[in-house]
Amino acid sequence: MTSEQEHPEADAPVAAAETAIAAEDEVAAARSRAQQLRLVEALLFAAPGLLRIEEIARRLPAGAPVEDLLQVLEDQYAGRGVNVVRIAGKIGLRTAPDLAGALDIEMPVTRKLSRAAVETLAIVAYQHAERKPVTRAEIEEIRGVSISKGTLDQLMEAGWIKPHGYRENVPGRPAEWVTTEQFLVHFGLDTLAQLPGVEELRAAGLLDRRPGVDQYGEQGSLELPPALGEQAEAEEGPVVDDDAAAPSDDRPAPA
Repeated sequence: MTSEQEHPEADAPVAAAETAIAAEDEVAAARSRAQQLRLVEALLFAAPGLLRIEEIARRLPAGAPVEDLLQVLEDQYAGRGVNVVRIAGKIGLRTAPDLAGALDIEMPVTRKLSRAAVETLAIVAYQHAERKPVTRAEIEEIRGVSISKGTLDQLMEAGWIKPHGYRENVPGRPAEWVTTEQFLVHFGLDTLAQLPGVEELRAAGLLDRRPGVDQYGEQGSLELPPALGEQAEAEEGPVVDDDAAAPSDDRPAPA
């Protein structure tokens, strides 16, 4: 009989210690895996977009089973309102496709008008208040700069202006523009006569004191101030009648 067979009780503590150590290792491994799983879940939740597998692996201990962890999360989230999905070689969290209809949210989007659009709308409105439909060329002349076709299109899409016939006595018959009833409704006006005057707009900080703005009267009629008229005449020179200024060639032909 060997010594081991003679004293089996001597090996019992060693076996128990080994079993305890193995159990502790298993608990530590399970805790480590659970912590890694929580970390991956947090990464997917906090990420602004989809993540590559390599980006997730860099946050985990070396040798961590990234694919296994992701598969566990995919299985856990499969029946929930948020799913773990793979898109274009990346992975992330997305709402469940079958809930898309219940998550639709409609809300009005406010689009700020450009300065050119605001000025164009003001010109059309104030000229219309004077019963003077305005053409695009006249708008450009008043503003002092050209306007893009998109400016008029934007105002027309908003329902604030509309074409009002054509200018028959002008080459090309340009369209004339006026404001609409929707313009009055949107701005809370009963009639165009309720439009604020230029001084009111300036007091509210909605207009600056530029020469183009100073050309308007209280209701938008185009009146060139004398000072500006004199300055323009001085710069451009006096108006000359071409027919009168041209030398006469009505001399008798030589005999």
